[in-house]
Amino acid sequence: MKRFTRLALLLLFFAFSACTKMEFLKESGQLESFAEMVQSGVKPIALSEPMSSAELDLFLPEANRLAEKYEIEIFREPAVIGTSLFDSAAVEGKEVLILYQGKNLVAYQMLKTEAADLAAKSEYSGTKKEAISRAFGRLLGYPASRINDLLAENSEYRDLEDFGIKGQELSWFYNDLPAAKLFYGKTLGLKMIAEDENSATFQIAGDSKLVLRSVGGSAYSGKEAKSVALALLTDNLEAWYSHLQSENVEIKYTLKVKPDGAHDGFVAVDPEGYLLEFEMFRMHPENERFIPELKSLKPLATSLGSEFNFYASITWLYYKDMLPMENFMIETLGLELSADQGWAKIYKASENSYLGLVDEKRGMNSFSDQKLVEVKFDLEDAKGWEEYLNKTSKDSTRAAGTFKDLGGYLYRFF
Repeated sequence: MKRFTRLALLLLFFAFSACTKMEFLKESGQLESFAEMVQSGVKPIALSEPMSSAELDLFLPEANRLAEKYEIEIFREPAVIGTSLFDSAAVEGKEVLILYQGKNLVAYQMLKTEAADLAAKSEYSGTKKEAISRAFGRLLGYPASRINDLLAENSEYRDLEDFGIKGQELSWFYNDLPAAKLFYGKTLGLKMIAEDENSATFQIAGDSKLVLRSVGGSAYSGKEAKSVALALLTDNLEAWYSHLQSENVEIKYTLKVKPDGAHDGFVAVDPEGYLLEFEMFRMHPENERFIPELKSLKPLATSLGSEFNFYASITWLYYKDMLPMENFMIETLGLELSADQGWAKIYKASENSYLGLVDEKRGMNSFSDQKLVEVKFDLEDAKGWEEYLNKTSKDSTRAAGTFKDLGGYLYRFF
């Protein structure tokens, strides 16, 4: 009888052990993946699955084994920081393990303390909670686009991209509109797709458009600075350069070809002084994401012939302070960085349209409070974006259908 009892207990022990291991196979696999990411520096910190205290007691030996294997540290967190990234109900009454290296646990604890201090003052909401949430997301190694998505899922936050960007228009203003139309329609051979008494719209490529507007009847005097440049992307620089020279178009910067460089190009000047940068990008460390995007685009031929084509455009805008604008592009507009040139950043706005931020200290133009340029977005849900701005914008001077960025550039949407 005693032998049977001991055998039964032994079998029960092995059965319990097997069930315990099986129960945590998923959690162990996930934790090992995160441990490797933390070890390699991909994630500053990582979180285990939320568990009850009893579950975590059972899982802790396996977690310690993985921490030792990947030479990282673990911290048992009984109450993880509450943010707008996740549904708080998922961790209510549960604990997590924080995987980390170096001082990253300290960074997390400082962030949690800051959130607690704001909550104690009843200030842990709105933009302050969003800022804490973004900082926590960065600690978890999430890209800005993923942080935006999580905020949209768990709070009232939205970015422009959530309302569907279908295309982008760049508007320039002219004292002599007929001469400008002749230049873009005949000298450059762009296709005019819309026209009225005070404007003409030309297609550059796909959803990228250039709108020429008359200064007369606009809100501008025509004397404002042209703090903008337009890059026309093409692989046929030599053909375009020879053509513009033959047409006696003013060239501000001559064609430069650097086979080992990130890009080649030259800069021409239109009839009223706007800068046109004819540019080609090549595979280079700063273009590793950009080039695959460009290679997927179909060139649009102009009326000059098939070799005179463009496949995308970059609207270059000029700023005194770059970092706040980089955050604006990512957090307010929801645009993703396609190329980082250091003093210039390129963001994808739509299929064929890019917005470029330029440090005025290095760019072809300077920053100006007043500028003779507007940017326009074609949205799937313009009404929804307008309603969102009505609830969230702090700009008391904002007109319906518009908003301004931190450098004072005016954006319209429809």
